[in-house]
Amino acid sequence: MCKSCGKKFQSKRRSQRLTNKIFNEYLYGKQTLKQLSDQYKKSINWVKEHIDNYEIPKRKRNPRRVVLICDATFLGKRKFRNQRGVLVFRDSTEKENLIWKHIQTEKTEDYLQLKLFLEKKGYEIEAVVIDGKRGVAKVFRDIPVQLCQFHQIKTVTTKLTRKPKLEAGKELRRLSLTLIDTTKDVFEKELNSWYEKWKDFLNEKTLNSETGRKHFTHKRLRSAYKSLDKNLPYLFTFQRYSKLNIPNTTNSLDGGVFSHMKKLLKNHNGLRSSLREKLVGDYLNRPNPQK
Repeated sequence: MCKSCGKKFQSKRRSQRLTNKIFNEYLYGKQTLKQLSDQYKKSINWVKEHIDNYEIPKRKRNPRRVVLICDATFLGKRKFRNQRGVLVFRDSTEKENLIWKHIQTEKTEDYLQLKLFLEKKGYEIEAVVIDGKRGVAKVFRDIPVQLCQFHQIKTVTTKLTRKPKLEAGKELRRLSLTLIDTTKDVFEKELNSWYEKWKDFLNEKTLNSETGRKHFTHKRLRSAYKSLDKNLPYLFTFQRYSKLNIPNTTNSLDGGVFSHMKKLLKNHNGLRSSLREKLVGDYLNRPNPQK
């Protein structure tokens, strides 16, 4: 290598190291553009240019058998049209985010796309933990599926509130809270007992004087029960396949990775979508973020 070429190479490497340093200080050091500008005695545009030039490092893939935790989160309020989110597939054992996709709405097609991608790369999916979004279980129809128990409890709470007024609602909510401390046989028996006790009440109908039609009087109570009854086959998969060490929740993502990621992004409100996606991508690409 000629001296001129060597100097250019070294200069490029120094510039890259500086770019990496500035990006890390910006995202993980919680530094503002103004603070970095003052620190390096350069313009804010100079700082922005380095952040824009940062490239997310490529990781080598290690195809293997995996138990996946799959979940999506949205950054900000979902009611806005420009709302963006990210869907992540995570190895529950190695705590590695294997693949992710930036999304605007959460679709079953997104889950299928990421599943096929991993299989094409040589990963063997032994089981999967999901949050219960309608239709997603069908994407993994030939694989043991565990529904997040905390999401199921949250669904029941949303329909009944934390303090139901009806006695039937109080009993059903208390029953739902036992999910994480019971077995499928016990829970199924108690859910059936609850239904036998309250089925007549559950099936009561009220006449709408304006339309002349009848509708179920206790719609939200019925909906909460139907949710538990329908999802029962997926709520205790982790017990049925105990050797696979399947988590019973998506908390590794929902309460860990996503929570910390949002705290980081909160320091940089108002980012354009391309930069926000770069920040998210770099964070998810880090080895074992927020174990």
